Amino acid sequence: MNTDENAISGERKTEYKKSDFYYDLPEELIAQTPAEPRDSSRLLVYSLKDKTITDRAFRDLPEYLRPGDVLVLNDTKVIPARMYAETKNGGKVEILLLKRLNTQTWEVLMRPGKKGKIGVCMKVSEELSFTVTGVTPTGERIVEFCYEGVFEDVLSRVGLMPLPPYIHEKLADKTRYNTVYSRVDGSAAAPTAGLHFTKELLQKIRDMGVEIAEVLLHVGLGTFRPVTEEVITDHKMHSEYYEIGKEAAETINRAKKEGRRVIAVGTTSVRTLETVADGNGFVKEARGETQIFLYPPYKMKCVDGLITNFHLPESTLIMLVACLTGREEILKTYRYAVEKKYRFFSFGDAMLIV
Repeated sequence: MNTDENAISGERKTEYKKSDFYYDLPEELIAQTPAEPRDSSRLLVYSLKDKTITDRAFRDLPEYLRPGDVLVLNDTKVIPARMYAETKNGGKVEILLLKRLNTQTWEVLMRPGKKGKIGVCMKVSEELSFTVTGVTPTGERIVEFCYEGVFEDVLSRVGLMPLPPYIHEKLADKTRYNTVYSRVDGSAAAPTAGLHFTKELLQKIRDMGVEIAEVLLHVGLGTFRPVTEEVITDHKMHSEYYEIGKEAAETINRAKKEGRRVIAVGTTSVRTLETVADGNGFVKEARGETQIFLYPPYKMKCVDGLITNFHLPESTLIMLVACLTGREEILKTYRYAVEKKYRFFSFGDAMLIV
C-alpha cells in the first residue's frame, strides 16, 4: 500500500499553499498546564450537518455520542524520550528518541545536529552513553546506546518527558502527558486528544453502548514536523509505526457494514485508519510504517467523526482536520475559538466534529 501520498483517493484538484492554513493566535491562548480534572476542559462541538458551533465541556461528550458508535483510541504511551548528552570535549547536545530500530539502536533528533558526526561518542549519564552510527536522508541521527540492564529502566531514570517547545511550565505530574488508557511504550509526543478522558468518563461511554476500539500509532516526527515547503504537496511526512489488531478491525468493520459511526480520538487514530482503509472504509489487521499525509480535498474513507485538540497554524494536523470540515470552515471555527478564548495545542481544549 502506498501510504506516502494523499492522493490514494485519486484527488489532487487543488494545490493548497501552507499559508492557506494560517490563522492568528494570541500567545496567551497556548495552554501551559493541563486542565484538572482531565474532563473539565472545554469542548467545541462542530456539526458537519448544520455547520453550527456549540460550546460545551468535555464531560458532556456522551450527549453527542450514540449507542453503536465506535470510538477509536490510540493506546500508545509517551516515553521519557528527551535526553541531554555531552561529548568528550565538553560539547552539549539534546536528543529526542524517535524510533527504535533494534535492541540498542534508535533514530533520534539531535540539536545541534552538526555535533552528531558519525563515530562521535556521547555520554548521557554514568549508566548510559551512545555512538552516532549514521545519518538519515532527512538529517536525523542513528545512534547505538551502551548500557547495562533493561533500556526502559535506564531511560526512566535519565530521560525527560518530551513536552513541546511552546510549553514553558514544568509538568508537576509526568503521567499527565499520557492518556489514562496508554499502554504500549514508544511515542515521542502524546496523542493529545485523548488526554481529556478519565477512566470514569470512558466507562460511562461504554455503559451507554458505545464500542471502544484500540489502535496504535507511535507518535514521532511525522506528526509534529513543521511544513516548510510553500506548496503543501511538496511536504514529505516522516514515517511512524502503526498497528491495527484483529479485534479492532472486526469492531470497526461491523460498524461500517451496519452504517454506524466511527469516531476517531485524535489525528493519529485518523492516520492509522486511513492508512489501511479500502475504498469502502473497511480496515484490516495490519502493522507497518505510514507516511500518509491528509489534506483537502481528501475524503475520509473510514472516519465519520473526530475528537481533536486545536492545532498549530500551517501544520499538517490542521490540514488533516480540514479534510472533514473543509478549509474555510475549519479556519472560521478556529477564529471563533480564538474569539471565545479556548485554550490551544497539547494541553488545550478539545473539539468534536460529528
